[in-house]
Amino acid sequence: MLSIQTIRERTDDVRRMLSERRTSAPLDAILDTDDRRRALLIQVERGRAERNDAGKRIGAAKSPEERMQLIEAQRAVAGELDRLEADLKELDGALEALLLQMPNIPHADVPLGGEEDAVIIIEGDGTAGWERHLDVPLPVKDAPLPETDPTRLPHWEIGERSGLIDFERGTKLSGSSFYILKGDGARLQRALIAWMLDLHREQGYTEVYTPFLVREAMLVGTGQLPKFADTMFHAEGTDLWLVPTAEVPVTNMYRDEIMDGATLPIRHTAYTPCFRHEQFSAGREVRGIKRGWQFDKVEMVLFTDEDDSWRAHEQLLEDALAVVRALGLRYRVIRLASGDLTFASAMTYDIEVWAPGAGEWLEVSSVSNFLDFQARRANLRYRGDDGRVRHLHTLNGSGVALPRTVAALLECGRLEDDSIEVPPVLRPYLGGQAALLPSR
Repeated sequence: MLSIQTIRERTDDVRRMLSERRTSAPLDAILDTDDRRRALLIQVERGRAERNDAGKRIGAAKSPEERMQLIEAQRAVAGELDRLEADLKELDGALEALLLQMPNIPHADVPLGGEEDAVIIIEGDGTAGWERHLDVPLPVKDAPLPETDPTRLPHWEIGERSGLIDFERGTKLSGSSFYILKGDGARLQRALIAWMLDLHREQGYTEVYTPFLVREAMLVGTGQLPKFADTMFHAEGTDLWLVPTAEVPVTNMYRDEIMDGATLPIRHTAYTPCFRHEQFSAGREVRGIKRGWQFDKVEMVLFTDEDDSWRAHEQLLEDALAVVRALGLRYRVIRLASGDLTFASAMTYDIEVWAPGAGEWLEVSSVSNFLDFQARRANLRYRGDDGRVRHLHTLNGSGVALPRTVAALLECGRLEDDSIEVPPVLRPYLGGQAALLPSR
């Protein structure tokens, strides 16, 4: 969350930020509650000081009669102080609840606008082995699509023809947002997860395996709650929620702890299934396995200090790009505009890969810097060399999400006999197999 000091001292900046994000938040209510809380705090502190002074006078009383008189006089004062402290506690809770509704402040380099105002900063092709960084970012809306090959098929047709994806039985089991991977389709998914975890481990991340159900407070810590409760799955009758991403359990691993600054940065990678109760429009936009209520993802989460935060963001992007380069995919990196940032992010890069059969770019990774926003909510802290305790900076990036990566690999790798060429980096995870074979 934003600190109340930031909101108090930079009110105009915060108000402008909300406009740039194209969102609303209870800024005026926060300021009013803070004013009332500070005024009440003065009364409480004065009452506490008077209580301490009275205690000293009672202790110094020269006779039992004088002591009883002082005690009786103090009882009335103590009752008023108890009421004021109860009111202060109530205002503290109200202020906390309001602050949880305030999004993060975007970095100055984030372009203004909505989804249509994102800009491309990197383009590349893992198979061709080229990559270029754009000196002048290109608006996504102005970017031409790569040339399409009319012989390419969309992954949903490939999946059905080859038997690698079973949409009908997935729908029978769980509804229209679900599917089944069969045979080499399932093996490809498993190979991707194992390979990506190994790759990130080689990059310096420590692998963790976390619960897929977390307490409500963990989702508050990372910013999904309370704002986005309707997009997640809650286990009725419990305090547990299915994770929407590994970011939630991994970020909260060090909740309420004070880390040694000498151990920073701390890097973790984790695989989890992800569960999101999102509403999807009908049609081509959601065909195949591009969108669903359940999907697999490998995540990278990084904890560092404020001095290393933005360098770490660029490194996290590089570590995620290593995945799509090695898979031989055509890719681009987009810097999201202010109105399209997630609630907790100060800056986000999206990595998209080209799906030549569907003729569209598919997002497979978001790489975000949250600064100390999540750390304040989850009480993540470290002690620096000077002995001071500060809030950590948290970052995460998909490394990468599976369904759209699988879709792109099917569309790029399909051969004339309907087998699917396997990228060389994955073949050791498939027993040396160079192609995915149809499943019947």
